[in-house]
Amino acid sequence: MTKRSPSPEAVAAWARLMRVSRQLVEKTEDALKAGGLPPLAWYDVLHELAEAGEGGLRPFELIDRVLLAQYGVSRLLARLEAEGLVEKLPVSDDGRGQTVRITPGGRDMRRRIWAVYGASIAELMGDRLSAEELKTLATLLARLRHPPTGN
Repeated sequence: MTKRSPSPEAVAAWARLMRVSRQLVEKTEDALKAGGLPPLAWYDVLHELAEAGEGGLRPFELIDRVLLAQYGVSRLLARLEAEGLVEKLPVSDDGRGQTVRITPGGRDMRRRIWAVYGASIAELMGDRLSAEELKTLATLLARLRHPPTGN
C-alpha cells in the first residue's frame, strides 16, 4: 500500500467538517440539557429500536447502526432498561442471545427528545442553508460515508 498525503484542500475540508460536526452536536446537546432531557445517544438508540419495530434488534445489530462503541452501547442499554425505556427479551434459538425492544415509555421519551432535537436541526441547518444547499451537502456526505473500494 502506497502512503499518500492529503491535498491541502482535503485537510481544510476535514478540519472544517470535524469542527462543524462537533459544534452542531454540542449545541444540540446543550439544548437537550436545557430541556431536562437525556443526551443524543439515547435518541440514537431509541430511534433505531423504534424503526426496527416489535421484533427489536439484537445488540450486535444495534451496534452496527449507532455511533457508539460496543462497550458504550452495552452501558447505555443497561441504563435505558433501568429507566424502563427498553426491554431485553431472550432469543428462543440462542440461549445466551437477547433482543432489545423499545417500550411505550421509550417511544414517549424519543418523541420528547425529538421535539428539541428536530428544532435544533431546523435552527442550526435548515435556517442557514437553502433546500438546494442541504441536498448538495447530503449528497457529498453520502459519498464520504460509502467511499469507493479498492484504494
